[in-house]
Amino acid sequence: MHTSEDRPEERPETEVPPLSDTASKAAAAARIENQTKWVDLQVQQSIQRGEFDDLPGAGKPIKNLDRDHDPDWWVKQLIEREQIVVLPRSVQLRKDDAELDDLLDTQTTEDGARRIIEEFNERVIAARYGAPEGPPLITMPRDVDATLDAWRDRRAARVAAAKEVRSRQQRRKRRWWRRG
Repeated sequence: MHTSEDRPEERPETEVPPLSDTASKAAAAARIENQTKWVDLQVQQSIQRGEFDDLPGAGKPIKNLDRDHDPDWWVKQLIEREQIVVLPRSVQLRKDDAELDDLLDTQTTEDGARRIIEEFNERVIAARYGAPEGPPLITMPRDVDATLDAWRDRRAARVAAAKEVRSRQQRRKRRWWRRG
């Protein structure tokens, strides 16, 4: 048979008198005390089940425990763990300038290539007018038209090379069919 616990709609309605300020504070303190007991009980049961056995780092000293408090500790650990390289803006722009032609060669449209060059130039100009940081900035903005002309030439050479490869493959296929 079902009890009123199973069906809340069958529970008799009882009015709960409002608690005084001191009584509500005492009730809150009791809830907190019971909550800490409940958490401790859960931890003890997990230990007995062996859920904390063989955790990574078990038996090893905690890293950097002897250092003073550093508010940016988590950023430094993220950089170390993910092997993130953070370069000064001038060095990053030099690196980007060296890789720009390869990046442009991945573009199939002139608009995409133009957008990449203009974005690069904007970053160079912003670095030139910003406060200097790190090594001196020697990277210059690129001439958009000259860079696009070089991109067109490289693209035409790639297209011609691809056509040559296709024609060789077609000739090879024709020869195979003619053998017989």
